[in-house]
Amino acid sequence: MGHGHDHTHGANKKVLLISFFIITVYMIVEAIGGFLTNSLALLADAGHMLSDSISLAIALIAFKLGEKVASKTKTFGYKRFEILAAVLNGVTLIVIALFIYFEAVKRFANPPEVATTGMLIVSAIGLLINILVAWIMMRGGDVEENLNMKGAYLHVMSDMLGSIGAIAAALVMMFFGWGWADPLASVIVAALVLRSGYFVSKSGLHVLMEGVPVNVDMNELIHTLCTAKGILSVHDLHVWSITSGLNALSCHAVVNDQMTIAESEKLLRSIEHDLLHQNIHHITIQLETSAHQHDDSILCQVKPEASADHHPHHH
Repeated sequence: MGHGHDHTHGANKKVLLISFFIITVYMIVEAIGGFLTNSLALLADAGHMLSDSISLAIALIAFKLGEKVASKTKTFGYKRFEILAAVLNGVTLIVIALFIYFEAVKRFANPPEVATTGMLIVSAIGLLINILVAWIMMRGGDVEENLNMKGAYLHVMSDMLGSIGAIAAALVMMFFGWGWADPLASVIVAALVLRSGYFVSKSGLHVLMEGVPVNVDMNELIHTLCTAKGILSVHDLHVWSITSGLNALSCHAVVNDQMTIAESEKLLRSIEHDLLHQNIHHITIQLETSAHQHDDSILCQVKPEASADHHPHHH
């Protein structure tokens, strides 16, 4: 975890800050451009860039808050914030997309006049800006693992498609005079916005629901735990992620009654080492003797106090 994480963390923050600045400035330019040229495709792309700029701002705040130390009221610190932020961002995207659809339907009925030259210039610059930001992110940030960075990067990539759509619409209107090209391009951009909104919300909600992290293979994990030398059986297993890139595991493990504390420490160290390679960063294992009353199932069986007929839930 240690040093490598902090290094990419600092790099991510710097990349986000630069990207945020460039995109926010250009979003304002594009919104004004869309307004002046009367192009919905440009406005849609600006809406898309707004969502970008929000997601970058959120990611920055999340990195900042994530550094705040754990306290007695928040034992995990503020690491969850970036997940909440991602969900919020996803929902914002979905709203923006629906708004663009609504607006486009009206425009298909009677396409207004669009200043195509202005539209072409603004969208072409937009494309270059997006390529620049994507390149900065690829070079300096961790767009593979970090949900926050990945989200921001995907936004910029789909933004690029938005600019391409606006450029295409401007050209079609210039050469063929087809006014519906503008609302059509905006609908395509809205679909991209909707798609990224859906996926960001979905992965964020999965974390909030304490779902098993996507990069963890439960079967492999259970196999590692159950075949560890000295462990007789495992129950009450939980695997979840606190925030992207920080997965946790807790379980109860039954060991031989004669095992010394020193031996059990050694056993735990070796398990920790194995599980780190399976993307588990934080491990809590409660060791018990076979005399301890417990369930035989690996996953936690929560028995309701009142009712005698409890149904074990299957995952």
